[in-house]
Amino acid sequence: MDLSSLKPAEGSRQSDNFRRGRGHASGNGKTAGKGHKGQKARSGAKRVGFEGGQMPLYRRIPKRGFTNRNTKDIVAINVSALERFEDGAEVTVAALLESGAISHARDGVKILGNGELTKKLNVKVNAVSEGAKAKIEAAGGTVEVI
Repeated sequence: MDLSSLKPAEGSRQSDNFRRGRGHASGNGKTAGKGHKGQKARSGAKRVGFEGGQMPLYRRIPKRGFTNRNTKDIVAINVSALERFEDGAEVTVAALLESGAISHARDGVKILGNGELTKKLNVKVNAVSEGAKAKIEAAGGTVEVI
C-alpha cells in the first residue's frame, strides 16, 4: 500500500451536486441555506485567510529566509555504487537509472569519492568530485563531464 492507492471508505463522501436556491419545493430555496442576512449570507463572504478584519496570521508572522529558484537538484552517488557495473562498461546517466543505482536523474548526477573501485569504467556524468575522478582513473578508467 502507498499514498497513491488510498481511497476514502465507501459511502463516506458524497458529491456536491445539490442545486441550491431553486424554489421552496426543492427544500433549499429562498436563502439557499445561508440563513437571513449577515456577513456570511453575502456574496464573496468566504475569503481565504480573512479573520474578520484582524490582521491575518500570514501577515502577522515575520517573513524570514530566502528561496533560491535557480538551484539545481543534483543526485549524488559514491564510487562504491559503480562496482555493480562490469569491467570496461560505459557508465552514463541512463545506465545508472537502468541498473538501479539511482531512481531518478533530476537535474544531473554527481559521483563522489566514498568507497573503492576495482573495475575499469568509462564514466560520463554531469559532475565528478576530485577524489572520485582520481579513484576512477587509478583503476584504469576514464571520466567525461557532460
